[in-house]
Amino acid sequence: MAKGKVYLIPNVISMGTGEQVIPLQVREAIRRIKYFLVEDVRTARRYISSLKLGVVIDELDFEVVDKRTSSRDLDQYMQRVLKGEDVGVISESGCPGIADPGANVVAWAHRNGVQNVPLSGPSSLFMALMASGFSGQSFAFCGYIPVKKPERKKALKRLEKESRDKHQTQLFIETPYRNDHLLLDILNTCDPSTQLCVAKDVSGPEEFIKTDLVKNWKKKVPVLGKVPTVFLIQA
Repeated sequence: MAKGKVYLIPNVISMGTGEQVIPLQVREAIRRIKYFLVEDVRTARRYISSLKLGVVIDELDFEVVDKRTSSRDLDQYMQRVLKGEDVGVISESGCPGIADPGANVVAWAHRNGVQNVPLSGPSSLFMALMASGFSGQSFAFCGYIPVKKPERKKALKRLEKESRDKHQTQLFIETPYRNDHLLLDILNTCDPSTQLCVAKDVSGPEEFIKTDLVKNWKKKVPVLGKVPTVFLIQA
């Protein structure tokens, strides 16, 4: 029996932008697939509905894959794929598998001889890098920065040093409600000559992407609020 495939389906970064940023290939996959592994069922249902594909949401099956999902759960969820059914993996935002528990589904597929099919779509990380003016030849995504201030400042100093030593762009993120605290810590920790790019609400109506020296950011610090933001530094 032929196995199904795992389709990695990008989600919108900003609500209400699907018509502009979700390509036809992704729409066609969603229209055809009936079984989805998602980080949040409510968000996934809302996303699929927003694309207006003529799909009856109540006819779709969803299972949650998040940081609490066990390997036993995943084995169970993937039985349908082993029997020949395709599955779609949808993240809360952007591309599944990048800073996202969907990576566990991809790893399972590799271990079990199941094909992964990555579909193109919006990625706040790559879009922020594109618009930063920083090195796209050498860069590193560092995930979430530590929450506690001493560890956070130590991490920022380390990333700044790595950027300087390796001529490398460093990208990182934070839980949105801590964006403004992180920005202040960057400005108070990094060298005044370090370049900082702040990319807020990438692809959305409040999009704000700006690159400047740390010393210049200090003259007028923006309020980011609880909007997804990517931070990039180049020392």
